[in-house]
Amino acid sequence: METITIYVNPNGTKDAATISEAFTLAMAAPAESAVEIHLAAGTYKEKLDLERDHISLIGEDAEHTIITFDDYALFMMPDNLKRGTFRSYTIFIHGNHFTAKNLTFANTAGYGAKIGQAVAVYADGDCMTFENCRFLGRQDTLFTAPLPPTVIEWGGFRGPREHAPRDNGTHYYKNCYIEGDVDFIFGGATAYFEECEIFSMARGGDPEGYVTAASTPEGKPYGYVFDRCRFTSDCAPETVYLGRPWRNFAKTVILRSELGAHIKKEGWHDWNKEEAREQSFYAEYENYGPGASPETRVSWSHQLTAEEAARYTKENILWNNADFQK
Repeated sequence: METITIYVNPNGTKDAATISEAFTLAMAAPAESAVEIHLAAGTYKEKLDLERDHISLIGEDAEHTIITFDDYALFMMPDNLKRGTFRSYTIFIHGNHFTAKNLTFANTAGYGAKIGQAVAVYADGDCMTFENCRFLGRQDTLFTAPLPPTVIEWGGFRGPREHAPRDNGTHYYKNCYIEGDVDFIFGGATAYFEECEIFSMARGGDPEGYVTAASTPEGKPYGYVFDRCRFTSDCAPETVYLGRPWRNFAKTVILRSELGAHIKKEGWHDWNKEEAREQSFYAEYENYGPGASPETRVSWSHQLTAEEAARYTKENILWNNADFQK
């Protein structure tokens, strides 16, 4: 497959001065080609939409190559409807074989209690890789699509994929930093997080927040898997849940990870849905640190055996997808 390279620099000395311009060039490239977009260091305040397969978006380094915007869910649109969660993104990506490296994705709208959800990345595709990236926000920072099959609240899915087929993709997050407070990693994708730092931000309450809100489709063997990650925080001790089920068949497994003192002893929350206790799957294996407390976890969560934990590998979850680019 031919690879076309596009260079972006705000000073105008390269192929494009903005990422939006680069996306326009990428969309004009032959459909059978791959496109690499290289970003010079800088802060790009842009609201971005990308719908194309085989795109790589590569920054100079994550600390100094920043894509940011500040839309939020409670903003009233001209039609007198709220913007909503799924139109609040900084970047919307719909495409297979997407790769991002050495970038920061930020939504700077602020505290969710005042402005609602504010998505930094809306990632909807198969074989998506994020490596050495930072995801900055508060509530609902990273959405790993697809949406659940049905909406609970009218208008709750208003956005770019509201009426699209719910295709379950696979995502790989390697050496990334992800921050937020409430449900800041959420969605229905099968997603493998390796050696990432997951930072829970204080908001002044108990609970302070929930790390994950998976909506794994019924029948899917894997949802979220965290392997050798660090769960860190500036929250008070025992104020953050590891996860709760956005939909009843949510799956989240945490392996060989360091859990800070901010994690509640019970670990998981059922979102006040009794049926979710039977239908969801929350599990841990060989976690350590002050937040690792197998003996006090809720009775409907699981502590895996070595044999059970052996299923949760990149090979089984990602590389068994023949289309995934290693």
